[in-house]
Amino acid sequence: MIHHVSVGSNDIERARAFYDPLMALLGYRSVRDYPHSLDYGVNDVIFSVETPVNGEAASAGNGVHICFEAGDREAVREFHRLALELGGTDAGAPGVRPNYDAHYYGAFVFDPDGNKVEAVTLSAK
Repeated sequence: MIHHVSVGSNDIERARAFYDPLMALLGYRSVRDYPHSLDYGVNDVIFSVETPVNGEAASAGNGVHICFEAGDREAVREFHRLALELGGTDAGAPGVRPNYDAHYYGAFVFDPDGNKVEAVTLSAK
């Protein structure tokens, strides 16, 4: 089972301005405070944004994305709207993705570093 997932950033403060409101919307909070990373979760880290430990520039992986569970469809829509307002780029507007599941309602964005993130719910509401 996966313990946590991390993505890279070249600007932690820009990433903080993007992720803090989005993670709060989904019920996560900062669980650690390091200058080189942002660590979100409920009790322990499940998602982090960090500068690469090798000192090289961060880059997004092609085909990689992180998906966060949202409580309902309104939360998915708000995630997408807020992400765009915070400097993200649209990668798939909120909507049903019947090719995944008849109830799969998701939205995709690229964060300011190019990492692809998604919010999804399987709720019909």
